[in-house]
Amino acid sequence: MPRQPDAGRPGAGASAAKLALRDQLLTTRHRRSVAEIGEAARAIAAHLLTAPEVRRAATVAAYVSLGGEPGTGALLDALAEAGKRVILPVLLPDGDLDWGTWRGDAALRPARRGLLEPDGPRLGVDAVATADAVLVPGLAVSDDGLRMGRGGGSYDRALARVPVGTFTCVLLYDDEVGLDVPAEVHDRRVTAVATPSGVTRLPA
Repeated sequence: MPRQPDAGRPGAGASAAKLALRDQLLTTRHRRSVAEIGEAARAIAAHLLTAPEVRRAATVAAYVSLGGEPGTGALLDALAEAGKRVILPVLLPDGDLDWGTWRGDAALRPARRGLLEPDGPRLGVDAVATADAVLVPGLAVSDDGLRMGRGGGSYDRALARVPVGTFTCVLLYDDEVGLDVPAEVHDRRVTAVATPSGVTRLPA
């Protein structure tokens, strides 16, 4: 019997399982209403702004939400109003993340993959390590902090640069928490998850 193309390759099973779960989660997100997305965004922002790790932070690494993701617009505004320095990712051609300072919606520009990125000077890929709190996108998280992203690996590379003990939090909907996320070697865990129901700390 001929061997399947991925058989025997380390992580092949996890990759296939991730692909199936990712497709399922994206389908669910595409069905969410504008009202639900907006309500989730406001609730998550309120929870994060009162979280001690964010209140104490001088610099927060965040991102501009895309499509059905829980919105981050109100959160970014509130962080800036609270006097935080906010840095946002800039996708590099190799899939890694550079960073730039957020200076309001007017200073955002369209980028590859439908993203919006900050205009202005680049801070370098290691800038994420200077953040006191790191807020990241995702599609799901397991009970032990294993985050599922969109499959590009950009945030796994960024999170590898973040010092141990830093508050790293993925923003999700309530039904995307506590799922069985297949693990691969490069995956990086987060320490918390923020949903419309609140902020939950996860095992390190």
